[in-house]
Amino acid sequence: MKKQDYIYLKRISLFIAVCTIMFASCKIYSFKDVSIDYSTIKTIKIGFIENRARIVNPQLSPMLTDKLQQKISNQTKLVRTNNDDAHLQITGFISDYSVSTSGVSAQQSATNRLTITLQLNLKNTVENTNTDFTVSRSFDFSANLSLDQAQATMQDEILRNLTDEIFNRIFSNW
Repeated sequence: MKKQDYIYLKRISLFIAVCTIMFASCKIYSFKDVSIDYSTIKTIKIGFIENRARIVNPQLSPMLTDKLQQKISNQTKLVRTNNDDAHLQITGFISDYSVSTSGVSAQQSATNRLTITLQLNLKNTVENTNTDFTVSRSFDFSANLSLDQAQATMQDEILRNLTDEIFNRIFSNW
């Protein structure tokens, strides 16, 4: 092995060691920034998210409710309950589900935008607080697709983005 190769390997090893120590000590690698006081908040009730929008996607409400329940179960230590005395209670509904044109090319619609808005309420029975908030997300799709086709292709993205947005608004310091 040449002396230059030895020096090169030594520098790379040192760089990797320094990076490892920095990531471990600063916790840069951690993306779960959930702020819950588990000593006082232990239970959660997640109500069914109704669809009260003008356009109704019949699959969205049950799938969104289920996805939110899964995310909270997987990323927190909270115990789900159906009791009205749960420490946290989430209720809400889909208030808007609309399509608009978002891009035009050659005097024709090229891109459409699906906008979904939810009105949610978080009741904290421990701190006796009640917070209303809105979550809204837009999803662009080709104007060549019908709404049904777009919903089918974007379903996973829609559910993931809405669930993440709700979760972050409730549990993270975002």
